[in-house]
Amino acid sequence: MQANTQAAGDEQARLWNGPAGHAWVDAQQTLDRLFEPLEKLLVEATCATGASRVLDVGCGTGGTTLAIARKLGAGAECTGIDISQPMIAAARSRASRDGISARFICANAQTQAFEPASFDGIVSRLGVMFFDDPVRAFANLLHAAKPGAGLRFIAWRSAAENPFMTTAERAAAPLLPQLPPRQPGAPGQFAFADRQRVQAILEKSGWRHIDIQPVDLPCTLPEKELVDYLSRLGPVGIALLQADDETRARVIDTVRAAFEPYVHGDEVRLTASCWLAVARAPEKGRADA
Repeated sequence: MQANTQAAGDEQARLWNGPAGHAWVDAQQTLDRLFEPLEKLLVEATCATGASRVLDVGCGTGGTTLAIARKLGAGAECTGIDISQPMIAAARSRASRDGISARFICANAQTQAFEPASFDGIVSRLGVMFFDDPVRAFANLLHAAKPGAGLRFIAWRSAAENPFMTTAERAAAPLLPQLPPRQPGAPGQFAFADRQRVQAILEKSGWRHIDIQPVDLPCTLPEKELVDYLSRLGPVGIALLQADDETRARVIDTVRAAFEPYVHGDEVRLTASCWLAVARAPEKGRADA
């Protein structure tokens, strides 16, 4: 079992430190704009709690971390953690460029040796679905949380509820037979699709006052950026790195046509169907608090 867990962790590290990580860095502005409604929801709710030491898990290129730091202002301590070196480098560069005081750690939040009870708020925008041992990961985050600290994250619901997110691979499948099938429950975009599983993970890892609610958030993307988006990100983007020029052109044309129902003039519109999960660390000395 340990060998399988290690292999899963290694695979995520290879993915996000390889082409996928670099693609996300290149598409940072596009993705930040696309997921701005999710970020806004997290930022406003987190800042309303009065938290001043916040950890952003799976922070990517740092958009949410920086937004929280900007809103909280001087005196707050915001930290982002991600397994991707290229994305962490981009986050650090953004913080320096914008003059925002935020710290970024390149590490796996599942195993990082956090200072105990050091954060009064833990957040994540689409960053917690990639752990190979999520119970261990959330237990480690609980170790880093102060008594009574809040946890708040957004994760995708099912692929069926998010057809936009699988349009590219469904359209490209006949042309790219090597596309890997998605494994239900495996680390990845839709690993938290099952609400009961998410509830069980949080309970087993020690979090309390768990509330998991569906949220459906309208998101937009400039139409002029759609081809770059569909040809560089996700399973299709990775597969196209190995494709010859003719196959690449055929795939891009086919996939772009499949996205037509989402195109409205110069804008691409979709709904992000997600879970908003909220929980709290037990108060000191009260396991059920």
